[in-house]
Amino acid sequence: MLSTAALRAHLLAARLAGPVATSREESLRSYRLFAARDPRVLLGLDPEWCWGERDLLRLMADKCGVSADPAHVSGPDLIDPQLTVAALEAFAGRLGAAAAARAPVLFGTGHPHRLLGFYADLAEAVSAAGCLVLTPAQGVCVDISTRFGVRPYRIDYVRGVALVREGGARSPGSATGAHSHSPLPVRVVLAALAEGGGPLPELVVGDHGWVCGAGQLGVEAIGLADTDDPALFVGEAEGRVSVAVPLDDAVRADHYGPLARYVLDRASLPGRQEWP
Repeated sequence: MLSTAALRAHLLAARLAGPVATSREESLRSYRLFAARDPRVLLGLDPEWCWGERDLLRLMADKCGVSADPAHVSGPDLIDPQLTVAALEAFAGRLGAAAAARAPVLFGTGHPHRLLGFYADLAEAVSAAGCLVLTPAQGVCVDISTRFGVRPYRIDYVRGVALVREGGARSPGSATGAHSHSPLPVRVVLAALAEGGGPLPELVVGDHGWVCGAGQLGVEAIGLADTDDPALFVGEAEGRVSVAVPLDDAVRADHYGPLARYVLDRASLPGRQEWP
């Protein structure tokens, strides 16, 4: 079993927490855009409260450990590893409860190049525990706004985890997917489940629009978020996201393996044993 001390050391060594690659400039820009209700950073959330830039800075200092000083405007941002560990404990608790209830679960990521393996290991574990891992709307096209205009993407699943691919991209089942913040894919997936009369997810696990889009629709959601993704933490503060875990979401994919191991240990779920 990976100890809390070993996890904390790994978080710092891999720069998942502590000084992270996400810059203070990137984070502050996201807070400005969120305060202006820019859909690019709302990630599908429609905030009930009025969030100014100072409010967001205080929230992110509380939830992530970033500096609360508005005069601190440059350099690497900071994540408190103790806050990451505590959030992973809560994340494991929700995943373990879903597994114990054999609840239907949906996994989805906008960071497939980095986080696919983390979610896939969780999906395989809850499936082995008797949960139905949902994979609806395979191959359905979704038009997503990008900085290059509106482009078509296809919904696909790899090892039980939803992602999107650009039209004409690799064949279904390959590990390559697109980086996306959009809540549209989870809305399409949930609509397909409702129209098909099948079970709806009792828990959505993921990041970006998968979490905020689901939470906005009243589906319990838990996920990972960087310091420049305030929407998940606002959703948590407002009660529409159950757990938001602060960490750098763009380090090497293998660095998330020990986190999956820790979560599965704490959730009392079997997992792979070959992680470091």
